[in-house]
Amino acid sequence: MKIDSSFVGTPLKAYTTTISSRATMNYAAAIDDDNPLYFNDEFQIIAPPMFAVACTWPISERIWDYIDNKIFPFEIIKTQVHYTEHLRFYRAIVPGDVLTIKGNIVAITPHKAGTVITICFNAYDNKGDFVFTEHIGGLMRGVECTDKGRGKENLPTLLSPKKTDDEVCWIKTLYIDRTRPYIYDGCTNIHFPIHTSKAFAKMVGLPDILLQGTATLAYAAREIINIEANGNANSLNELSCRFTGMMIPPGNIQIVLLAKEYATDSIHCFFEVHGSAGRIISNGYAKVTI
Repeated sequence: MKIDSSFVGTPLKAYTTTISSRATMNYAAAIDDDNPLYFNDEFQIIAPPMFAVACTWPISERIWDYIDNKIFPFEIIKTQVHYTEHLRFYRAIVPGDVLTIKGNIVAITPHKAGTVITICFNAYDNKGDFVFTEHIGGLMRGVECTDKGRGKENLPTLLSPKKTDDEVCWIKTLYIDRTRPYIYDGCTNIHFPIHTSKAFAKMVGLPDILLQGTATLAYAAREIINIEANGNANSLNELSCRFTGMMIPPGNIQIVLLAKEYATDSIHCFFEVHGSAGRIISNGYAKVTI
């Protein structure tokens, strides 16, 4: 299978969704995040920042219905794995929000294992103001990019720590039981059978069901918010990573804050997530305002 970079710029059909407190609370429950900001409805509750991925999932799940180009080679989609994630938060999502999500293909680039296609989603509220932007990169395994690619200039700039020491800032170890992928699937409505069907996972060449990559990233965001922002989820402005490994439950994951750098009004946090077989998340970055 092949693709070229002429599809950069292809728009996606718009999608509109109304946010409910049930959905935002369920997302927090999916990752055992008991932050009162997500549950205490005596005040205005907010969604966990990673709830943004549940807002765009209905598009990703049926991407062939949204890519507005009849000659796009849709057969390559079945080769896709989630490769990169970048989220920028302009304000918290709150129950009652009516979000319109618009997207387009912003980059197609060759990779040693295939081709990476990056889609940018922008979510707007009913006033037309930005709520969040997501860049999601899918690695199309074994798909040849027939040219040099295009669109790297459209991708967010990824920061790296100025220096890293052998001593890390902190490590948080979490136990992931066998039911967690099912709980995350059911509470978030982010459904893909490699996470809930052992038979399907083996059929596509995987050894077993896997913990969802966005769940792993959500756990990392939970710990960074709790430790570096004193639980203030509104402080998380940016979150990104590269998914580089698999987590087969049950087992432990380790969220490792490798380094943090202070700016005038923010902390730049650099992290990884490790499992028993190595790194699950690489190049993790979070920006927290102070």
